[in-house]
Amino acid sequence: MNGDISHAGSEEKLRRLQSVTDAALSQLGLEDLLDELLERTRDLLRADTAAILLVDPTGTELVATAASGLEQEVRQGVRLPVGRGFAGTVAARGEPVMIERVDDTTVLNPILVTRGVVSVLGVPMLNGAQVIGVLHVGTLTPRRFTPDDVELLRLVADRASLATQARMSRLDRAAAVALQRSLLPARPQAVPGLDVAARYVPGTEVGVGGDWYDLFPLPSGHIGITIGDVAGNGLRAAVVMGRIRSALRAYALETDDPAEVLTRLDRKVQLFEPGAMATVIYAVLDPSLRTMVMSSAGHLPPLVAEPGEPTRIIEVVPDLPLGAYRDTPRRTTRAELAPGGCLFLYTDGLIERRTRALDEGVDLLRRSLTCQPADAMCSTAMAALLTEAAAADDVAVLAVRRVDASG
Repeated sequence: MNGDISHAGSEEKLRRLQSVTDAALSQLGLEDLLDELLERTRDLLRADTAAILLVDPTGTELVATAASGLEQEVRQGVRLPVGRGFAGTVAARGEPVMIERVDDTTVLNPILVTRGVVSVLGVPMLNGAQVIGVLHVGTLTPRRFTPDDVELLRLVADRASLATQARMSRLDRAAAVALQRSLLPARPQAVPGLDVAARYVPGTEVGVGGDWYDLFPLPSGHIGITIGDVAGNGLRAAVVMGRIRSALRAYALETDDPAEVLTRLDRKVQLFEPGAMATVIYAVLDPSLRTMVMSSAGHLPPLVAEPGEPTRIIEVVPDLPLGAYRDTPRRTTRAELAPGGCLFLYTDGLIERRTRALDEGVDLLRRSLTCQPADAMCSTAMAALLTEAAAADDVAVLAVRRVDASG
């Protein structure tokens, strides 16, 4: 009889939690959802406090993100080391931890002690096998948590993990898209004597990444032309892309040598963006618009087309990508841009497919392009290479055509 009552009580708890979390997952924003989950968790487990701490991007600290009964944790921006103390131990082990008597020897967070928390139970928040945070509850009176309590808290942690990952992914993508749009205007800066157009399309699988393009006049009268691709995707790649793009512009003001610009840029990436890697090609067009000098940090070769002539690949020798190896030597390649001639730069998302070799994609692009207005070149490239399905990776292209300054 008592077993039936206990079983019925557990089922009622689970039913109530299920109804709350399902509604919250579909209707609430992340902060409101976590607050709602913590309130309901306190109620269901008869706890006095509840809190969620998420692992920071470095993977070394837990950051107080939501709390009920311990709101000062969030207000004070509490950060706790993974592997130490109560919550840090939960994160490091990836398994539940309970403490029946809280004191300075069992927890690092002084707020728990000053709040009068006596007993705590914490469980990991998981994304697959990866710990992304810790959910814990506490009581102001001594409490020995039961296996049912642990199971219920695990259920809440699972739902909080799913919601957090979904919301953070959407926020990450939205922020990355906004950053990309702010850095990549619809049309690059107008330069007399050049017809310029560009396209950027986020990938369908990886989402917004680190692809970018740029074209800018320099005080010397030269024109800087660049395209690049930061490895990875999401907000991190977009942020690194923005920093690299800005740094390249700054170094371009100091020298017209593209190899020197990429050497300085590589040094900057090695020092300030540890772990980041990017391919870049940077070309400098002289004031007469006739001659280009370019350097490649592992990027795909650009194409050049002249009126009435087949499009050809510029045989630029690729050096190592930015961030790959310290003090790598960098070389330059010289090429001509004939009157009416076109230069076309692109990232690997345009040509790379699982079903064909990279060289085949480059050759398909080369055979598809002719010398024509810059907008038409971009449209032709997209139509030729993105026919079967949308690109899985993000795509950036930049077309530059030499025209009469009056036209």
